[in-house]
Amino acid sequence: MLEQQLVNGLTLGVIYALIAVGYTMVYGVIELINFAHGEIYMLGAFFCATFITALGLPLWLAIPLAMLCCSLLGIMIDVVAYRPLRNAHRLAALITAIGMSIFLQNLAMVIWGSRPRAFPQDAVPAVLAEQAFSFGEVTITWLHLFIFGITFSMMIGLYLIIAKTRIGTAMRALAQNRTCCQLQGINVNRVISFTFALGSAMGAMAGILVAMFYNTLYPTMGYVAGVKAFAAAVLGGIGSVPGAMFGGIVLGIAEALGAGYVSSLYRDGVAYAVMIAVIIFRPSGILGKALVDKA
Repeated sequence: MLEQQLVNGLTLGVIYALIAVGYTMVYGVIELINFAHGEIYMLGAFFCATFITALGLPLWLAIPLAMLCCSLLGIMIDVVAYRPLRNAHRLAALITAIGMSIFLQNLAMVIWGSRPRAFPQDAVPAVLAEQAFSFGEVTITWLHLFIFGITFSMMIGLYLIIAKTRIGTAMRALAQNRTCCQLQGINVNRVISFTFALGSAMGAMAGILVAMFYNTLYPTMGYVAGVKAFAAAVLGGIGSVPGAMFGGIVLGIAEALGAGYVSSLYRDGVAYAVMIAVIIFRPSGILGKALVDKA
């Protein structure tokens, strides 16, 4: 029982980690909580399902196309909603982010309707859902392994982009000091847009994986997942990419154990109780660094 709950929690946790990375990257670069990121996650699932059902595209082509659409949408959100407020008070940008979240959620309702719908299972290879491995009391399907493989591959790819490329170096420099970056000739707006595009692509992939795993998608699915991913980012240390990954996994496991050993009705409460406890004893998060005010 415990082992199966750990597998379920890890599956959920790595998906939370994908969404949380988008939050923490944007915050690390421009210190903005992009509350519209949860709706990017939701739109990724809807774009993928629409490309399959309306255009007849195979899953392997619909997934990258949906990620590309969400990346472009992330750039558009930055240009339209956040860039004009770059030097405004943080509260103005925060309110704009909440407004953009509500707008995208209602736009999805207008386009696809408000009722939940099934993910097109005909496009999903049967081997992913039907074949499973049993190790004692633990059952792992190919879909579990597919989710693990995709998420860990994307996390490794993200690390290589941030640590080994010029644009990644620019992102890290921008997170340290925007003014110095401008003086060095770095195109700040281009780096920020790339950050939005990269985070949006990962959020879209998370939405697609959740829709495939639970076989359902609906316009409000981004709200709850977005709040939990934000909690995971805070838990790991907001602004820390490894912290967001670790926080997502911890939150997912805590939620699964709460559902298995307490009650499924309290699964969210257990997860948030873990987050609150960590913040009380370590306000900067598990892997976050405490800020020191300099005189």
